[in-house]
Amino acid sequence: MGEVNSDGSSEKSCDAAKSITPWQQMISSCSGAILTSFFVTPLDVVKIRLQAQKSPLQRGQCFLYCNGLMDHVCWCRNGNGNNNKPVHWYKRGLPQPFTGTLDAFIKISRQEGPASLWSGLPPTLVMAVPATVVYFTCYEQCRNKLGYSDGLQHGQWWKPMAAGVIARTWAVTMISPLEMVRTKMQSEQLSYTAVWQSVKKMVRQEGVLRLWMGLGPTLLRDVPFSALYWFGYESFRSMIQKIHGKTRINFWENFFAGAASGAIAGVITLPFDVIKTHRQIELGNLMSSAGKNQTSSTFRLIQGLYRQQGITSLFTGIVPRVIKVAPACAIMISSYEYIKSVFRERNRLTQQMLTI
Repeated sequence: MGEVNSDGSSEKSCDAAKSITPWQQMISSCSGAILTSFFVTPLDVVKIRLQAQKSPLQRGQCFLYCNGLMDHVCWCRNGNGNNNKPVHWYKRGLPQPFTGTLDAFIKISRQEGPASLWSGLPPTLVMAVPATVVYFTCYEQCRNKLGYSDGLQHGQWWKPMAAGVIARTWAVTMISPLEMVRTKMQSEQLSYTAVWQSVKKMVRQEGVLRLWMGLGPTLLRDVPFSALYWFGYESFRSMIQKIHGKTRINFWENFFAGAASGAIAGVITLPFDVIKTHRQIELGNLMSSAGKNQTSSTFRLIQGLYRQQGITSLFTGIVPRVIKVAPACAIMISSYEYIKSVFRERNRLTQQMLTI
């Protein structure tokens, strides 16, 4: 992610920024998002199947699909298996119930085929890949503009945090209207033409800001997480560089730095994640055809959780969050940095050939 002089001084990262183009950064982040989605999706598919086994999902009911890379509000549709009707992946039942996570992995793979573990992959790719491309490319461009060099020496600790905040805010704001349209399309099973007409009508009646419904709770969690994650990642990365006396770290060192920083940021921002989850489901019910009630404000939601369940309600689900977030961050950053290094080497060889 940039070069540093042997004496540790920061000659800015102008040369580093030129060593790889924005298009190559976009390809690297796109590849990382696809790999992350592929490896982490089975975890959430199994989780949802286990939850549906205990409490079957009814038509029109919404649930949150989150594989550690991005969240989606999904709606249950028809498909009960009678009269040769197809059964959606989240409602499939097996002759014998699952007894646990490992048992679910084995039974689903044996009886439905391994491909069933990636049933939730398409909606992730539709939204997570473009969001990740915007996010990672924007982060590096902002970080380079701020003059950050490898290592947190000379009071540069705030630069990764600032770049992460800017990048996440920009990415979430850009993708939010697309997510709202996708969610509305799925909930009401509308065609593209019908969705476009519905969106135009909604904008006329309620204003263009309606397209960003739910943006606040998303930013409430994702912006602090992004700031803490990039600070943690750059800190671990700088530490590893200092210990080994090198300017770049390898795939597994990036993997460790990504997992550790993701886990720490995930734990610290857990209350924001709990609020966002409740808010997403609430907004999802409002957008579905069955949703009739108006949603409460985020502040009232926090008050309600505190009154009903106490402060501990804001820290529920810590284990599942870390289990998904840590590997997702590790796979994303390590694959992203590896593919960038491939492009960097390719550019170097190309430059050498041109100078001969």
